[in-house]
Amino acid sequence: MPTPPPRQPQDLMQLLTRAERLAARRLQAVLDEDGCSLDAWRVLALLADGEGHHMTAVAEAVFLPPPTLTKLVDHLVDQNLVYRRVDPLDRRRIRAHLTPRGRAYWHRISREVHAQWPTLSESDDELLRALLERLVNTLDGAAAESTG
Repeated sequence: MPTPPPRQPQDLMQLLTRAERLAARRLQAVLDEDGCSLDAWRVLALLADGEGHHMTAVAEAVFLPPPTLTKLVDHLVDQNLVYRRVDPLDRRRIRAHLTPRGRAYWHRISREVHAQWPTLSESDDELLRALLERLVNTLDGAAAESTG
């Protein structure tokens, strides 16, 4: 039996891209029912921890450039889902938080997402998370080495 050719980085990129796009499409279909964008869902998910987050940290966590995030948060503020406050420890920074309405909205759409999300077995889910975290850490380390 011939040896299969070695996997190329583009093979992994193809799989990761396909998985991300399929997952985003599935998630967006659920969110569309509530008029929520994928980016808004990411912001709400981050803020749902109740800690409040600096806008810079939110931008990094949800993969949006700061001007785009500002427009999105403005929209969420207009919907009374999010509010902003000056950070009491550093008055130059702004922290974003969920409003009570935003928290209720988040819980509702989160339940809908979980109800309609396809599930892997628990062991496969844990394995996938562990492998993706290892890949992210490896790529972050390689990026740091190349810039350092």
